[in-house]
Amino acid sequence: MAASINYNNKKFRALHNSGNGEVDTALVFHYRQQGNILSCAYSGANIVQGHLLGLVADDGTITMRYHQVNTRGQLMTGTCISTPEIMENGKIKLYEDWQWTSGDLSAGNSVLIEID
Repeated sequence: MAASINYNNKKFRALHNSGNGEVDTALVFHYRQQGNILSCAYSGANIVQGHLLGLVADDGTITMRYHQVNTRGQLMTGTCISTPEIMENGKIKLYEDWQWTSGDLSAGNSVLIEID
């Protein structure tokens, strides 16, 4: 299955995140994509180590699961749906709706922007 957007080797940084999230603007996600499978290992800010694994749909939407260890030593897990927008400059903006599957099970949203 081929997706209309290929995220391989693209880097993203958060523009916005809900207060109950652990990602901030200092963390960079470096995506890898093979076929319709997306993956990323990440660390920085409040996260010692994290991984995400997702599927890219034909329209570029990403359905993913993530797990990470935060600086408080907690293992946190969650789900996320990322909806892409191609901006005028050709870069991708991702609108994310996520929910913790651990801890308080709260939900939130974030916006990521592709960086060079």
